[in-house]
Amino acid sequence: MTHSLVCPQTMSRVSSVLNRNTRQFGKKHLFDQDEETCWNSDQGPSQWVILEFPQRIRVSQLQIQFQGGFSSHRGCLEGSKGSEALSKIVNFYPEDNNSLQTFPVPAAEVDRLKVTFEDATDFFGRVVIYHLRVLGEKKV
Repeated sequence: MTHSLVCPQTMSRVSSVLNRNTRQFGKKHLFDQDEETCWNSDQGPSQWVILEFPQRIRVSQLQIQFQGGFSSHRGCLEGSKGSEALSKIVNFYPEDNNSLQTFPVPAAEVDRLKVTFEDATDFFGRVVIYHLRVLGEKKV
């Protein structure tokens, strides 16, 4: 059964936050299920989100809802187990719109993920995400 794998024990880090205003634009807004809040990165050549799960997971899908005009043309999902180095799982190619987009992920068992957003549609390289969901199964 596929379900959301991000839980309160999942640790997250992001590349940047617009004007360092974590209260209004921080990483917590990626997972709060609130349509009114978002993570807004600062400008830069690429942006990323790292997730460290409390247990091993098997990822099957990645879901992302961007703000149109602040997405990326290309993304990369990387993962690792334990202290291993990150390795590429899949590249994905988002559309520049406001819809919740689903990207299939080849079966990968990991406990750490890095989602990198490259080639932003915004001239300054900012990315705005309302929802980020990692779907799959928890390993026991």
